[in-house]
Amino acid sequence: MSEEKKITLSEAHLEFAKKINGRAWALLEKPDRSSAEDWEMLHASHASLYHWLQVGTGLHHQRGEWLVARVQTVLGNGDEAVRHANRCLELTEYYNDLMEDFDFAFAYEAAARSHALAGNDEESRKFIDLARSAVKAIANDEDRTIFLKDFDGGEWYGLL
Repeated sequence: MSEEKKITLSEAHLEFAKKINGRAWALLEKPDRSSAEDWEMLHASHASLYHWLQVGTGLHHQRGEWLVARVQTVLGNGDEAVRHANRCLELTEYYNDLMEDFDFAFAYEAAARSHALAGNDEESRKFIDLARSAVKAIANDEDRTIFLKDFDGGEWYGLL
């Protein structure tokens, strides 16, 4: 007979937050997702954010909103992408003392890309400029390279 391990609700939320976040990322990076996988990715991004809200910090909340914004952008949902990117920006400002240097650049990138998708070219260009400025503050070379690879990749809806 197997022994059952008892965990607290907080431990369960943490485990789900991590695992579901990983699943959302795996689907986001998958080049040929099916329609069913697109839906799973969308739900996973929201579920991960929910679980982080239960046990995480403002940093986890900000990064969760970034992930939802990215997923919505990839799926072509402009209004929802902008809404979550704006929330990501609000949290970045509110919890600025918890953020890593790259979190600022990614928040601006999410806003820029989501506004580009939504057809808000002027707003998108403003955030592109902010992201390009913020990347200069990323101290770690590897973090900067990761950001630039992400920034230079993906769809910019005719702006870049």
